[in-house]
Amino acid sequence: MVAITISASELLSVTDYQCSAGPSDTPFTEVHGGFSVAYVRRGSFGYHVGSKSFEFVAGSTLVGRKGDEYVCTHDHHFGGDECLSLQLTPAAVASVGAKDNVWRARYVPPVPELMVVGELVQTAAEGKTDIGLDEAALLFVSRFVDLASQRRQSDGQPNQRDRRRAIEAALWLDAHVDQPVDLSQTARVAELSPFHFLRVFGRVLGVTPHQYLMRARLRRAARLLTDEDRSITDIAFEVGFGDLSNFVRTFHRAARMSPRQFRKLARGDRKIFQECAMGFCHRLTAP
Repeated sequence: MVAITISASELLSVTDYQCSAGPSDTPFTEVHGGFSVAYVRRGSFGYHVGSKSFEFVAGSTLVGRKGDEYVCTHDHHFGGDECLSLQLTPAAVASVGAKDNVWRARYVPPVPELMVVGELVQTAAEGKTDIGLDEAALLFVSRFVDLASQRRQSDGQPNQRDRRRAIEAALWLDAHVDQPVDLSQTARVAELSPFHFLRVFGRVLGVTPHQYLMRARLRRAARLLTDEDRSITDIAFEVGFGDLSNFVRTFHRAARMSPRQFRKLARGDRKIFQECAMGFCHRLTAP
């Protein structure tokens, strides 16, 4: 495991984690030293906390609760995994004002509201945007708190075979994000009937295969939109959207702004950023 702290402030620290562990490596128990949210940008891994087990793939979010013991597993080794962890200071946790059940969420599936902002945080961490890394990170935390406050988790626990099939299918979708893909194709990758596969995938990852594919496309689009040399039309087709208007509509629904506005945000447009983060930033700066 390689861990590089990119920045640290009175509100939070941002750490880049890159893990190369595989099935032959022995899992071990770790403890969350504080409250954190980690955006998974690549790969997959298992996460076991208490009596719960979760499978993380690109675009999902891991929620760390102070004092929780956990074990990460790598039964499905496909080149390692990478996460960008946002570790909140006690001051930030108090300012967020989230209830304890928010920090018990443990897992948030690849939802567009978080993925798009997660890619913005990654871009800021690489120094490729004029938005401050702390600002982008706090926007991510704000979106997470809003979603986790509304979300209820299922108590059902899928078996190991189903977990593996769902992970392999998700990684296959990531690799074919720019191509036309239907349910039958993906079900064949998992060696299941389309009906059974749909149930297995949703139970393991919390989204349908089509939702995962669309969100993988949005995740890639968000990254490409930070490149000012690419036109929005070219990006729409490059990530698998066959129609520009459909891409703009889908992106706006996920990001709460148009692709053009998101590009301005990535370039440091303060007005757009303030409109996105006003509520959370107010809570952090209020006396």
